[in-house]
Amino acid sequence: MIMRRRVTPVRAGAAAAALVLGGAGVLLGAAAGTAQAAEVSFATHCVPPAGVADPIDGTTKVEITAPATAKVGDTVDITWKFVQAASKNPDIIDLPANTVQPSGTIKAAGAQTADVAMQGPRENPAIPKGGDMVLSDMTGSLKLTSPGSVTLTPDAYTVNAYGTDTVCTPSGTVPQAATIEVTGTGSTDSASPSDSTSASASASASPSDSASASASASASASASASDGTGQTDFTGKEVKIPYACKTPIGDKSATSPVQINAKKDGGSFDLTVQFNGSVMDSPADIPADKVKPSMEVVLGGADTGTVHVEGPTNSEAIKTGDPIKIPDLTGTYKPGASGESTLSPGVLTVEALGTTTTCTPTKTEVSLTLDTTEQASGASGSTTTSGGSSSSSSGGLAETGDSSNGALKALGLVAGTAILLGGAVFTFMPKRRTR
Repeated sequence: MIMRRRVTPVRAGAAAAALVLGGAGVLLGAAAGTAQAAEVSFATHCVPPAGVADPIDGTTKVEITAPATAKVGDTVDITWKFVQAASKNPDIIDLPANTVQPSGTIKAAGAQTADVAMQGPRENPAIPKGGDMVLSDMTGSLKLTSPGSVTLTPDAYTVNAYGTDTVCTPSGTVPQAATIEVTGTGSTDSASPSDSTSASASASASPSDSASASASASASASASASDGTGQTDFTGKEVKIPYACKTPIGDKSATSPVQINAKKDGGSFDLTVQFNGSVMDSPADIPADKVKPSMEVVLGGADTGTVHVEGPTNSEAIKTGDPIKIPDLTGTYKPGASGESTLSPGVLTVEALGTTTTCTPTKTEVSLTLDTTEQASGASGSTTTSGGSSSSSSGGLAETGDSSNGALKALGLVAGTAILLGGAVFTFMPKRRTR
């Protein structure tokens, strides 16, 4: 007897379906293209914020991932992975976790020319002083407009930390990192190179989300301030101010991001000046109530003069390794003229244990514009002090002891202490007593 094996229709159908699905999967994979990753190295020149460190020449190693094949009209995702950044964290401060954000540009060339804006999240492990910079992966997208080979080459990138930028630019020839073979016919007009360039410029100008939000809020505030809608809260634009500083140990230069906000109170305005990202770890113990900052806000436009704002002294002792913060500076602006009045950061003073550092802007910029109404005894042509009284020359610092030993011991505690203002370092070093 010949035994015949019966194949059920259900199983045959399932096998056929599996073959169909498998074939569809193969075809789908071919259409989407296989992702390719290539590592390239290039010489890089990095310029840190003024006053932080000297320019650095190093080598950047990156891995660029993109599809190997695609079609005209596709939007492809591109990933930039940092294998090695060109510079290390300077020997100034420890960078806490999630304080560093990279942004940059990839050059597309060949069948299509474009600048692809790349940006990564503000995600990083804690980076110690002198440690390797660990940067998050950056991503971007490119809409393909023409058939042919499109090459991808990494270009300049920016590292943002505490509101300051370190700009790294290729100093030599950069090898191509990936090539996308684009199939199809014709071209699309919806994604021109200028669109990508515009996006790149936007990312470069605003590497941090908070800076973009501040600028947007500032524009809204300025408009509302003059439209008579009854707005009471006004958010200023963050501006980077270069300072020339006179310190106890000589002249220093510094650049710091500053933002001036206001809240309307009757005919006057309560001001708050913020040094965004003004943080560092203290290299020495500092007693409580020993550091006090103040500033003269410069008026312009319809009004003239200055407004005195000041911050509190440190309420608690600062131990070695703990962060030093510049607190919000507050004061009251009583307008001396009617019209559009501007507010800009002015002279900054930091007093610590009897020593004074005075920083004068070498170039200033308007942070906030307000629609003001003249008030009796207003600020026009004069200086207005916060709360009706000005701080004394000692800055309200507590006495440190008798003039022979107590003060000298207290000064010894702050020897070598540095205050970071938006990436610029001022060092307070007491003079040695002459024997």
